[in-house]
Amino acid sequence: MACSLKCGSYFSGFNETIWSSNSKASTYKKFPPLSSDVLGKPLVFPDQKKCSRNCSSKTGNRFSVQAETACVSRSMRWWEKNLKPNMVKIHSAEELVRSLQNSGDRLVIIDFYSPGCGGCKALHPKICQLAEQNPNAIFLEVNYEELKNMCHCLNIHVLPFFRFYRGAEGRLCSFSCTNATIKKFKDALAKHGSNRCSLGPVKGLDESELMKLVSAGELSSSCLQLPSLKEETMEDLVIMRSMELSGLLHNADSNRTKLEKDGALL
Repeated sequence: MACSLKCGSYFSGFNETIWSSNSKASTYKKFPPLSSDVLGKPLVFPDQKKCSRNCSSKTGNRFSVQAETACVSRSMRWWEKNLKPNMVKIHSAEELVRSLQNSGDRLVIIDFYSPGCGGCKALHPKICQLAEQNPNAIFLEVNYEELKNMCHCLNIHVLPFFRFYRGAEGRLCSFSCTNATIKKFKDALAKHGSNRCSLGPVKGLDESELMKLVSAGELSSSCLQLPSLKEETMEDLVIMRSMELSGLLHNADSNRTKLEKDGALL
């Protein structure tokens, strides 16, 4: 839409050119018609209106080319500028979940922004600079306007908003900051940015958030992988094995006691 509005401004100038040319044409009407008789035949000069139309059409073509060029030069929007290799654009909830699950022990920062957010626009160059200074971190860029339903499921109500994740630790922190409070972001990056290994599977989003995404139709149930459920299943299996083992030991003790009694009777 911004591009089309910019084009409209060029055409307003074009209309002014037409008006000025028409105004000049109107002054010509005050003079007698430019025609005379030569050898008894009328000699008619070209129509001034037709000339003005031809000139205005050429002028319009020139302005349309200028407008098209201006649109192309403004085609790269602010949130697409200066992106670094470790800044990944997220297009769906499934892509967000997969990116978190495949991040391993790397620090993951989710950046929620909106094209119409002035604070997001002002902060964007600094986020790109920090991404370049921290190449081991992964920055996931989420456009609120494109994934509004997903953001509602994740309770994102303030922009710009950031979430920090790492491996088995899951979400480390979440906060909103602006260009004036960028120190909050830098402090979180300094605290959680150091490389370290975490034991266990990657947690990613909370289970409640995953279930909300499934209920809202943003995430397929086949993509739903809940590590905690796997841990609970493993714990249940260990408990069952322990119960079976304790039962076997109890039976063995009972049999041994019975044998001892039988031996005493003999």
